[in-house]
Amino acid sequence: MSAQLIYDLAPLGSIIRFSDGAPRPPERHRRKLSAWENNNSGGRLIRKQAERRVGNTVIGASITLHAGDYGSAGVVVLRVHRTFSVDSSLTFVVTERPKVGSVQVLDRPGDDGELVYLAVHRADAQEWLTRHGNPNAVLREISADEVAAAVVEGRTAA
Repeated sequence: MSAQLIYDLAPLGSIIRFSDGAPRPPERHRRKLSAWENNNSGGRLIRKQAERRVGNTVIGASITLHAGDYGSAGVVVLRVHRTFSVDSSLTFVVTERPKVGSVQVLDRPGDDGELVYLAVHRADAQEWLTRHGNPNAVLREISADEVAAAVVEGRTAA
């Protein structure tokens, strides 16, 4: 499916894979493999940003995936995010959706909020907030209606 369909149908917290359709090169070709991995990977959907205007420039809608964290001994020193325009030529697939009843912890209110944590239930989300202290955080529970809303005209985002 396209990035536009991910933007329209997939809820924040979904695990997304993306690919350019090229076959994986052999392990011995390190540079080719590294380039292939750049266009064939995945992550958790953490942000959907609508089209916006800055001066005379229109910035198209986009999706952002959390690709991973790097560090050691429980200390994250680098957080990797990948942002894709909804016009991206890559192919996207939803491999996992957040479960009904799980709670999204967003960094700010409104449609522009970014997912900072996906909790199993509300108590888990509140406990996480007490440890990480985000004063503008918003808790949003995944409802059965939200999962059902992902079905549009007989298509689903999975």
